Amino acid sequence: MPGLPLPVLPTFAPTVSTIAETIQLSLSPVFMLAGVGSLLNLLALRLARVVDRAREVEEAHPRSTGAAHERHVWELRLLDRRIGVITWALYLGVGCAILTSLVVALLFSAELFKLRIGRYLAVAFIAAMALLTASLIAFMIEVRWSLVAVRIRPELLERQNRRRRHQPPAS
Repeated sequence: MPGLPLPVLPTFAPTVSTIAETIQLSLSPVFMLAGVGSLLNLLALRLARVVDRAREVEEAHPRSTGAAHERHVWELRLLDRRIGVITWALYLGVGCAILTSLVVALLFSAELFKLRIGRYLAVAFIAAMALLTASLIAFMIEVRWSLVAVRIRPELLERQNRRRRHQPPAS
């Protein structure tokens, strides 16, 4: 409409050097995001392998009897626990990635809009690190449980006939 003045929008024009400094500040969280992404990929692959193994054991379970049946039940219980702990590790890792992304976004927002939110940024980054730590702890628990699952039963090793562990069988 002619005659009406246009509203004056505030201009936020940070200097190029200010943006460059903000990019430098955001590099550490961005590298952390890359590492967390790798961890999430690893956890997703482990989850897929555990689920595949659970399906194999579930298929063999109804046909098994005696000691084999008991081993299947034991392994299914262990696989169920592993699925749960990997799922938690994934949740924690995704939470870490979300908070880390938020830190990067807030770094730029704080600079563009001259917000004084340094304390909130620090808390968000600390929380992201805590979630990452918890995810790694859950990962270590799952690794430990996976090692329990692959223990070879002593009766299969036939150790009573050998003096040393790595000695080849007598011909």
